Amino acid sequence: MAEAAASAEGGSGGGGGGGGEASLKDKGNEFFKAGNYLKAAALYTQAIKLDPSNPTLYSNRAAAFLHLVKLSKALADAETTISLKPQWEKGYFRKGCILESMEKYDEALAAFQTASQYNPQSSEVSKKIKRLSQLARDRKRAQEVENMRSNVDMAKHLDTMRSELSEKYESEECWKEMFSFLVEIMETSVKSWHETSKVDARVHFLLDMEKTQTDKYAPIVNIDKAFESPHMHGDCFSFLRKYAEDSFSRAACLVAPKSIISYPQVWKGQGSRKWKHGQHDGFFVQFESPSLRKLWFIPSSIEKGRTLCRDPEVLDIGAHELLPRLFKEMLPNS
Repeated sequence: MAEAAASAEGGSGGGGGGGGEASLKDKGNEFFKAGNYLKAAALYTQAIKLDPSNPTLYSNRAAAFLHLVKLSKALADAETTISLKPQWEKGYFRKGCILESMEKYDEALAAFQTASQYNPQSSEVSKKIKRLSQLARDRKRAQEVENMRSNVDMAKHLDTMRSELSEKYESEECWKEMFSFLVEIMETSVKSWHETSKVDARVHFLLDMEKTQTDKYAPIVNIDKAFESPHMHGDCFSFLRKYAEDSFSRAACLVAPKSIISYPQVWKGQGSRKWKHGQHDGFFVQFESPSLRKLWFIPSSIEKGRTLCRDPEVLDIGAHELLPRLFKEMLPNS
């Protein structure tokens, strides 16, 4: 629950009541200050019966109801306060505090802004406006983060890749199949990272369904040990290159999280190999085909308590490759 109004009002705030209501109000204020909000509310109610047009009494009872989390009653009293004394900022302040407790933040902010118009010098109103304005910005950004997490669209980042594939391969069906293959793997990996903050180190193969012995060659090969040492890396590369050839694969896509890579640590280099993408966690995607090779790093960060993949960063595959060329190089349009 949001912080309740600090105190009950001591002044009369208008109205023509006599000593009876004043005495009841003062007693109510004493109980309010002591934290006995139920007794305070009861005394304010008695005072209102004696002086039903006194806005201070409704304002004070609204504050007591707010502390008692009787929010509907509190809001009704705040509205009555405003109707009785429209230019008194306290009514709008009470209303704002109650709406804030109801988590109706936009309406609460509007109420505090109205209060500020009638009393621009009020520090408590200014603090509320500042807090809720920041909260509104945070909520907006949190929603943007959720939208980015749930609406993963990698194709929009790969226009250059699409163009290069269409130039390298004459067959539209061929390059479109490769492009869809890459996009699907990237998007699946990003969604996995969003859900679990990890991806499995794997090589995905685009098999030739007319030539591949599918009972012998699977479309995915796990390579979680490939980056433990130069020896393991070399053995894995030799295996994958033969696998690509024997399975008649048309393309391959490697996905590997940065955190598991002991060798080669492609982000530790100088000159052309100098890493320009900070200390972000994330994962690599390396695309392999006979005519085109590409490498991306997809950085990750925590924003608003949620894991969020950033836009893929294109890397120089000649400087940062995770694996050497898997396919024998072919000339364009072959």
